[in-house]
Amino acid sequence: MDLIEDPDGLDLAASARQRALADHARFMDENLPRNYRANFIHGVLGLTGFRLIYAPTIIPAYLLMLTGSTAAVGLGAAMLQLGATISPIASGSRIEHRSHILPYAIKVGSLMRLMILCLALAGWFLTGNVLLVATFASFLLLGFFTGAQRVAFQMLMSKLIPIRKRGRLQGYRNFAGGLIAAVLAWFAGNYLIADQWLGNGYATTFLLAFVLTSMGLFVLKALIREPASASARPQMRMRDRVREFPQLLEDRDFSAFLLVQSLATLARVGGPFWTVYAGSRLGLSGALVGGLSFVFLASDTVSNVVWGPLGDRFGFKLVYLLALCCSLAGMVTLMMGETALPIHAAFVLLGFGGAGWMLASTTMVLEFGAAQDTPMRLAFATTVEGAISAIGPVLAGLLVATAGFTPLFAVLLGAVSLALIGMVFKVREPRNRIEPA
Repeated sequence: MDLIEDPDGLDLAASARQRALADHARFMDENLPRNYRANFIHGVLGLTGFRLIYAPTIIPAYLLMLTGSTAAVGLGAAMLQLGATISPIASGSRIEHRSHILPYAIKVGSLMRLMILCLALAGWFLTGNVLLVATFASFLLLGFFTGAQRVAFQMLMSKLIPIRKRGRLQGYRNFAGGLIAAVLAWFAGNYLIADQWLGNGYATTFLLAFVLTSMGLFVLKALIREPASASARPQMRMRDRVREFPQLLEDRDFSAFLLVQSLATLARVGGPFWTVYAGSRLGLSGALVGGLSFVFLASDTVSNVVWGPLGDRFGFKLVYLLALCCSLAGMVTLMMGETALPIHAAFVLLGFGGAGWMLASTTMVLEFGAAQDTPMRLAFATTVEGAISAIGPVLAGLLVATAGFTPLFAVLLGAVSLALIGMVFKVREPRNRIEPA
């Protein structure tokens, strides 16, 4: 019988939903210590490995060594982000109807790590144009599986960790993982790369990243206890789901957040060129790459101890604002720096800003709107971010190659300033809103 004709049916449906939510909350609390430990250990090992890849130092230096071209550095960053643009919506569509997400998350996480291994093997066994093609193809696929994993793992965290503890978990996890990564990045630059360990220091670094991230994934699979979803959308074709995206933008705060996120992402386009710029001032070497990696990752690490608890207590809008201020100060310092001290100080500020921005942006998007729309909100936001990040580095590389660094810095500073203004005046703190469950 139609529920409109049977009000008792509406009451029964609402009651069943409330029971499902209560069972989910009870399961989450009962298994919180175990799941908290699993997420922490996985995050520490994963971040240690992935930051060797994604820090704005080692990959740009590697591509510059292979090609001698700043445009190639931009193309490499674009390949990573292009892959990450393609996959999030497909990933969100594949998990939003599922009762359990962990099997899918493990699958895409494994494929992501396989691409890091491919980078290492290509560095050891290939040369010339074949090496370049294999490297860029690995970047594209690494980005593809990164985008899919990001949606799946963030959605998994929203099922396992209550909102009151997510900031601390991510902050402490990033602190421990970043601390180890900072030391390893310094070691990789000064020893693995500088001394060409196993015949190719960069390939050896990629292999180390593969081993560490794979260990983290094994821990997650072995320890996690995932509850069934309290609410889920019915399965539907991806193109039909995409047609519903305008409904997500009816939330004015979320649509404003996407605009701010786009501007902030545009500013991060400069990341691959920070090391190239520093090298143009100080001379690019393994020791410089190791030193800049260390201060960037160390500052990223230390800041997470502040960003996580601050977000849990006051909300992540404040973290987002402070992170943008740090990034703005870092770019100004880098642009004005001529010697080692201000350039290293700039990387400290950029590390602070990057860590806060990543933590705030990935956490805030979980807090807008209804719970059943979380996978597609994540997918939508990740796709927008990936599209900008895919196009931006290519244009930035061409801009640097033709006009130098000054126009690039002007664009980046303008984007960060606009993002800062938009976050202050257009986006409300999500926790201050009353949302449907």
